[in-house]
Amino acid sequence: MNWNYMQPVTIRFGNGRIKGLAEEVKALGGNRGILITSPSFVKRGLAAKVQKESEGLICVIYGGVSPNPDIKECEACISMINDHECDFVVALGGGSVLDCAKAAAVMCQEERPVKAYMEDASLLPDTSLPLIAVPTTAGTGSEITCVSVLSDHEAGVKKPLSCDAFYPTLAIVDPELTYSVPPHTTACTGMDVLCHALEAYWSKHHFPIGDALAVHALKLVFDYLQLACEQPEHALAREKMAEASVIAGLAFTIPKTTSAHACSYPLTNLLGIAHGEACGLTIDHFLRINGAEDDGRLLELAKMLGFKDVEAFADGIDSLKRTIGVRTDLKDLQLDKEQKEALVQGSKHPNLLNNPVEITETMLRDLYRKLW
Repeated sequence: MNWNYMQPVTIRFGNGRIKGLAEEVKALGGNRGILITSPSFVKRGLAAKVQKESEGLICVIYGGVSPNPDIKECEACISMINDHECDFVVALGGGSVLDCAKAAAVMCQEERPVKAYMEDASLLPDTSLPLIAVPTTAGTGSEITCVSVLSDHEAGVKKPLSCDAFYPTLAIVDPELTYSVPPHTTACTGMDVLCHALEAYWSKHHFPIGDALAVHALKLVFDYLQLACEQPEHALAREKMAEASVIAGLAFTIPKTTSAHACSYPLTNLLGIAHGEACGLTIDHFLRINGAEDDGRLLELAKMLGFKDVEAFADGIDSLKRTIGVRTDLKDLQLDKEQKEALVQGSKHPNLLNNPVEITETMLRDLYRKLW
């Protein structure tokens, strides 16, 4: 097996690490920065607190990033970066904020509209403004990946873009910033961690370092996700889920995600299901599909995680989902014929090609039939 590994992001992990923001910015040579975040952090005062921690180096705040960020939000960030002549970016928030900020930090260097890059990712520049990513959820791993997921809501498109320039310069992972995340969001983002790790492990492009990282992250999810949901201020559970998120991000960056993420895009874009919850909806089903043609790797993984076989592993994921209160089917939505067909067709995403078993349209129909 030939494989390559690169991880250019410097990681600062630990409780209270956000207090070192100013020193990190100075080390990067930043003078005028923008803080990109979501409305909730502006309203709660966390954005202002982080701006204060920068000792005046953050000169402007964009606080309009929504879940599943639209290209118009990215355009607004780019305009603010250029208008204020910003020379660095700080992203504070969940995966949506980090993805929007990563895209803006790269795309601000040219005059093309964001839509152009959505249509042709080969146009993306190969450099970025220095970006400090500060995650506030334990889920996406976006703070250390080269992927940015953006939506064009007018066109009904949600698309992951990938290029090396999207790697943040620095990730400050402070578990204390996740304490205020409500239980359901903790559950959804935790399922995203599980899917990142498991899909990285079974991806056609898996490699030894990624495998080891995936196993570590999966163990942490099974040990601490339920506790983090039930006791939001449990320091150890929050720390371990933040660790799991980073480690799973490292695991999937190179092999990429597969079938569960492919299905998540239409589930989120068409039905409004949160990303992590949408990924988790199908992950155990794909585990059974992949396990049926397993060469022994998934059986080995199941045993490493304390399950007797792949079926028990899939049952364990289903049980975890029910315990933490995330969606396990689509029955309550009463989907019509057109919606059902849109889900099937929308799931025929390039990520399916990374799955170890070929996923046909018939298989997608059978899977969704069980869910609805």
